[in-house]
Amino acid sequence: MTYHRLMRTVTAVTLAVLLTFSFSLFTPAWSQSSATDTQQGTPSGAGMQVASVLSTICYFPFKAAFAIGGGIVGGLAYGFSGLNEQTAKSIWIPSMYGTYIITPEHLSGDKAVRFLGVAADTEATPAPAQ
Repeated sequence: MTYHRLMRTVTAVTLAVLLTFSFSLFTPAWSQSSATDTQQGTPSGAGMQVASVLSTICYFPFKAAFAIGGGIVGGLAYGFSGLNEQTAKSIWIPSMYGTYIITPEHLSGDKAVRFLGVAADTEATPAPAQ
């Protein structure tokens, strides 16, 4: 097998795996019920679904790369800070939390797209002093 044929085969297999992974990732988002369910079965609803898939295909690689980079940097910060978990979490939470899949609700403005994640309210809210 020549080098070029091998590279074409590797590229094709990689794209096939990524495409399969992306469809398994998108399916749960499509199955969620929302306020825009009334548009299902209409041309407008179908257009929003297509637009959300195309938007996710463009958006997801950037968010995933940011999350992976944040995971690595947070891990390094954890090690270099003397195993201080708060230091690592201050990097991990904004980089790894947030929106990964663009849904029709995001496109219609009903739901915000959060590239940077926010910690859950229960973690961020300290207990009241008594």
